[in-house]
Amino acid sequence: MRPALTALALPAALAALLVALPAPPAAAAEAKVVGAEARPEGGGTWRFSATVAHPDTGWDHYADAWRVESPEGETLGVRELLHPHVDEQPFTRSLGGVVVPEGTEAVRLRARDSLDGWAETAFDLALPAD
Repeated sequence: MRPALTALALPAALAALLVALPAPPAAAAEAKVVGAEARPEGGGTWRFSATVAHPDTGWDHYADAWRVESPEGETLGVRELLHPHVDEQPFTRSLGGVVVPEGTEAVRLRARDSLDGWAETAFDLALPAD
């Protein structure tokens, strides 16, 4: 009788173990540019301000850059972010001296995080007339 009892107890013990295991970590949200502004600086350069949102957790995983891209995807400028913004979300940082090719009417801004790299999602920004 004892072996049958053990055979019945094994599936219950496995089920209890599976319930006790921690859930896998949820997929982290990508870093996103959620707002932006552009203004001409003169001499063919522009200043961009980007508002970035990302659930920074500390030095191990944080939004660490954003970039300005041409409509064709060429990188025009990169703003490195040197520390996490755990308690400051979303946050805005600026980048000046960005050369935008003459005749460009819009750019895209894209954020990056330290684990997942550049985001799939970009923020489209129409450039104001000079």
